[in-house]
Amino acid sequence: MSYLKEVKRITTTGLQSMKAQGEKIAMLTCYDYTMATLLDAAGIDVLLVGDSASNVMAGHETTLSITLDQMIYHAQCVSRGAKRAMVLVDMPFGSYQSDSGIALASAVRIMKETGAHAVKLEGGEEVLESIYKITKAGIPVMGHLGLTPQSIHQFGSYGIQAKSDATAEKLLKEAQMLQEAGCFGLVLEKIPAVLAGQVSRELSIPTIGIGAGVACDGQVLVMQDMLGMNTDFKPKFLRKYADLGSEITRATSAYVQDVKQAQFPSAEESY
Repeated sequence: MSYLKEVKRITTTGLQSMKAQGEKIAMLTCYDYTMATLLDAAGIDVLLVGDSASNVMAGHETTLSITLDQMIYHAQCVSRGAKRAMVLVDMPFGSYQSDSGIALASAVRIMKETGAHAVKLEGGEEVLESIYKITKAGIPVMGHLGLTPQSIHQFGSYGIQAKSDATAEKLLKEAQMLQEAGCFGLVLEKIPAVLAGQVSRELSIPTIGIGAGVACDGQVLVMQDMLGMNTDFKPKFLRKYADLGSEITRATSAYVQDVKQAQFPSAEESY
């Protein structure tokens, strides 16, 4: 029986149960109330208020520009629309890297001001102290290894990570460290599928893949990418389930034409 049919709200322990039962976890990014209500009604398990809002909502080139206040605003909107899905919030660049006390304060703000259920942060050994402090305060934390977009300028590209034996061993070791530090789950981004499968088997916490193969315990995509709204973004790992970009353009063009030709509103649409 699906775990989803037994609960009113997906929780961290619920995700653990899904892994134990072999039920895959479905996650999508979300940034606003209306889409949260639609995705939640469709049965999504986790709504990630991603710092990718910096790209798809604000038009920035990287995720680095979005602020903590802006992430809190988006998370507030999503939390109001999510009835069953867990709401997970990315901690933005600069809100946790420099000091574990700042990290805790940032996480507390997110939880107090948004109604979200957990936070996510990027990195391995270098963020362990922050994870310890946040989880000790009772705030659930999801980790993120592999391609970590907040470090894009250090990587130099959005290429596949952990391809060599040495880097694969380092990632596996850091995944175990994050689990021991108290993370309830782990995103694996753009790493070889074989490595992601090994990590998923060796960890007791669920793994969520993006460009990391089917052996992960779940998958995540950016909502706008999955729905075909970003027509120029075509990575290998992306499967588009709709072509909303074309449909929105078609519908808007039809509306413009009707307005220009005084075909809208009709008598039936007027008071």
